[in-house]
Amino acid sequence: MKCPFCGDLQSSVVDSRLTREEVSIRRRRECASCEKRFTTYERVEDVTPFVIKKDGTRVRFDRMKVIGGVQRAVEKRPVSAGQIDSFVMGLEAKFQEKNLKEVTSTEVGQAVMEFLRSVDQVAYVRFASVYRSFRDVEEFMDQVRELLDGSHDDKIQELESGNKS
Repeated sequence: MKCPFCGDLQSSVVDSRLTREEVSIRRRRECASCEKRFTTYERVEDVTPFVIKKDGTRVRFDRMKVIGGVQRAVEKRPVSAGQIDSFVMGLEAKFQEKNLKEVTSTEVGQAVMEFLRSVDQVAYVRFASVYRSFRDVEEFMDQVRELLDGSHDDKIQELESGNKS
């Protein structure tokens, strides 16, 4: 490791420990020549897949783009940054575990929609309205009705049982 102070290539590791996130190793090093100490970080290089967009172009998977899209959908909603980070890290891990070289933008979008549907239905509808590019209000309403079909019956039963008491 090249010393940032004198440029010498000889250094020794004085201390090593995992970072708080446990995704890299922090190493304190001491230069053999000038004896000054400096810190380096070591992490596994991620192999991120290419995303095949609807028009056929390929771009590298960009976690910040996914986070940005989710953040816009959950704006002013009770979804924490930790939940978003965990989702995106899990999505990246899924791609890496499957050793995928390419994924479609549809796969990424569907994963985001599933996540949002599970954490906040308003955010889900917001994201779906942009992601699915509804042609008219009726398509949008169909999506909302589909969302309500699962929870609507439960709410009616809940109200009916409450009125009988």
